[in-house]
Amino acid sequence: MTDHTLQDENTISLVSRRRFLKLAGISSSGLVLGATLPNIQPAWADTATESGNATLNLFVSIAPDNTVSIVCHRSEMGQGIRTGLPAVVADEMEADWNLVKVIQGLGDKRYGSQNTDGSRSVRQFYDTMRTMGASARTMLEQAAAQLWSVPVEECKAGNHRVLHTASKRSASFGELAELAATQKVPAEETLVLKSAKNFNYIGKPVATYDTPDIVTGNTTFGQDVILDNMLIASIERAPVLGSKVASLDDSEARKVSGVVAIEPMDGGIEPPLFHPLSGVAVLATNTWAALKARKALKIQWSESAHATHNSDAYLETLKKRVQQPGKVLTQHGDVNNALANAKDQHSAVYSVPYLAHAAMEPPSATAEVKENHCEIWSCVQDPQSVQQHVSQALGLEADQVKVNVTLLGGGFGRKSQIDFAVEAAVLARKLKRPVKVVWSREDDIRHDYYHAAAASYFEAAMDDDGQVTGWRQRTAFPSITGTFKNGVKHPNNGEMSLGFADAPFDIANRQCETAPAEYEARIGWLRSVANIQNAFGICSFADELARLNNRRPDEFLLELIGEDRQFNPSQGKFKYANHGANWKKFPLDTGRLKQVLKATAEKADLSKLGDHARKSGEGWGIAVHRSFLSYVGIATKVRVEEGKVRILEMHCVADVGLAVNPDRVEAQMEGAMVFGISLALMGEIRMENGAVVNSNFHDYPLLRLQQCPNMSVTLMGQEHPPAGVGEPGVPPVAPSITNAIFSACGERIRDLPINKHMQLV
Repeated sequence: MTDHTLQDENTISLVSRRRFLKLAGISSSGLVLGATLPNIQPAWADTATESGNATLNLFVSIAPDNTVSIVCHRSEMGQGIRTGLPAVVADEMEADWNLVKVIQGLGDKRYGSQNTDGSRSVRQFYDTMRTMGASARTMLEQAAAQLWSVPVEECKAGNHRVLHTASKRSASFGELAELAATQKVPAEETLVLKSAKNFNYIGKPVATYDTPDIVTGNTTFGQDVILDNMLIASIERAPVLGSKVASLDDSEARKVSGVVAIEPMDGGIEPPLFHPLSGVAVLATNTWAALKARKALKIQWSESAHATHNSDAYLETLKKRVQQPGKVLTQHGDVNNALANAKDQHSAVYSVPYLAHAAMEPPSATAEVKENHCEIWSCVQDPQSVQQHVSQALGLEADQVKVNVTLLGGGFGRKSQIDFAVEAAVLARKLKRPVKVVWSREDDIRHDYYHAAAASYFEAAMDDDGQVTGWRQRTAFPSITGTFKNGVKHPNNGEMSLGFADAPFDIANRQCETAPAEYEARIGWLRSVANIQNAFGICSFADELARLNNRRPDEFLLELIGEDRQFNPSQGKFKYANHGANWKKFPLDTGRLKQVLKATAEKADLSKLGDHARKSGEGWGIAVHRSFLSYVGIATKVRVEEGKVRILEMHCVADVGLAVNPDRVEAQMEGAMVFGISLALMGEIRMENGAVVNSNFHDYPLLRLQQCPNMSVTLMGQEHPPAGVGEPGVPPVAPSITNAIFSACGERIRDLPINKHMQLV
């Protein structure tokens, strides 16, 4: 099983050019850098580009025309990573961004982790990229010193050149690169990183590298790949997890012009991992023929133990289970005693249904298989996972699978689950010609790796003054671990570290528990993962307690959080994951959370609560949550009239540490708000008899333009190291909306989505 939850911090080392050439087995001139990256032995990747370039190993090469090529080893899906990481290298290197060319890295374990999820690309590789850039700059300065026979201290890089300050001689990077390759690689401890006040790009808006090509149609997404002699595959997959093809009549399908082959697909394996589902693939010379012939297939499916699964009944079962004693994860004080002696008690159950990713671009992969070699072109978030699972499916070694990463038309975690790439590889081997597997929107909705349906229970004890003296929380949802291992019925520590067991409240008596949940459908990572249900429950329940005590929610939350402190939620067998980050570098800091809460409250008119708000039909709601090492608050204003709800305003306050590219950070927070609103208002995947009922955007709708409120984003915490950006804006969205609805009309929504309770405007 590949661990997509935890990664070690990056370290870096520099190696000599001679050692690099020996290990890499190549002969080239150029500047050479090496790095030790997470979870691998020291290794060096040949990233040479055009012939004649001076290769700066792993990430950088310089062409004779002065172009600096910088490799981006992560996947671009709109978050701007093909701009952010290369810009960090360019800044430390003193390269001119206008002379930078970004090269998409192939799948290669020598880059370290390439799994672009978990909001960790910048936070994990920021220091690495700075070091690589600083090393390149230092060696260019050493080359200039040798060229001019002057002390290296007198040579300074700037604006894509190295200048000798005394004589005012200068040379471009392109002119110096070959000589720089002969320099001794500086020891890491001797490198001098730039002062933040001298940054050219870091912390400043940088236009997204790919935007000009995207708007002019000069890019390649997964669906755009075309190879000579290629076939298009459309696959009818088993509607129920675990089902297999029992019988097949393909006589009518074979009559469709353009159909070349019809191939049964082995599948139905459990645990599902990233194996293809059982099904029947229609391969044709064009997409229209493949789709038409697929509709003509007559398939009978085998029975499955999951065929009785009903999502509505399943959620009701989970809601009942969380109201019974569960498996204790963490315990502080005596919750039972606090509840027994409380003046007042309050409890509530919250639920979130199955959710789909519904990215703009459905999955797609193209494969060509030759003897002892497979080449893939695909919109994947994790090319190394493709290498691993495709090589297993074909009986190859991982390094015999070449993975070309295209641009992704959205990912949200779905494209870290690479079953579609395995499908393409298996079919390409069978047909002995290139095959592109095309998923339709219906395929995407009905055969996703879904966000888990979840139920959560909360109960609180309060004293005469309305202070919370006891707090118990219990949750149940099918764990992602069930994708990789049979028999799993409780969430893992990593999932419980996503805003549940690390609830930041300073309450003397508190207890965290889990209840069992059977695995009935493929479960996977969806943008912000278990934080979705955890933040919804915790932020909603805290708001309920505030309203019961006639308190302003922000003031009540500040009291719950308590004094500024850094705390580690680990206790007993529960080891807090902290998103795989170093605790000293990224502590759980309630002071930062409180600052975000205060700034968020300033965005909302919290005087409009209770009866006053209900007379106007408008109300504000707030929620704050730490996830992916960042602290985000959302303030939302809604109007409710005659059972109809409309979101009027939404404000985001985010402390993500240093925003490497603030323009992209703000855009990610805006996207997170839109994503979160869609889930809160309308997100629900329904299953009957084990099969998904939804099929397209008419019954799995997303936010429309006229439903989108006015938005603002405020960034804080720039003095801290860069933390997660892509996901932490999502979790507080839903509770801020439902809290606002209560403020506006007095109706408390505990079961998402909102359109099951109110009409949307």
